Amino acid sequence: MELWGKKTDRGYTVVIGCGRLGANLANTLSDGGGNVLIIDKNKDAFRKLSPSFGGLAVTGDATDLSALREAQINKADVVVAVTNDDNVNIMAAQLAREMFQNRRVIARLYDPERECVYRELGIDTICPAVLSAQEIARILSEPDAAEERVRESSI
Repeated sequence: MELWGKKTDRGYTVVIGCGRLGANLANTLSDGGGNVLIIDKNKDAFRKLSPSFGGLAVTGDATDLSALREAQINKADVVVAVTNDDNVNIMAAQLAREMFQNRRVIARLYDPERECVYRELGIDTICPAVLSAQEIARILSEPDAAEERVRESSI
């Protein structure tokens, strides 16, 4: 495991996965003054972090207990698992919740049918497919709003 950046031992968020969502979340939290640790198996993924990122970037496998111990995940206030693999997210989230006693665990999942597994473990979920469907349905329920914006922008 390789470590970069600064880290303190209290009050931080662990973000698992440094893809577009993970990097954006870590950047946002860091820019807001949060203490952030982000972990990814691929060292090159950290290129997505902004130059102003003030947290800690860890190269490691978030399903490996020794990597999580070294990252001091047990001291995190929040653990957010947002890799592109539901299986990795559920395993990392479950380890955070059960092995390291993290009270606040959030995981992204692509398959909405898996949500019940997360719920049983006390893990909050974000499902892009469900959120997108809800937003599209909301937009479709207001068809005049889009036409109104087009009319206003052409005036």
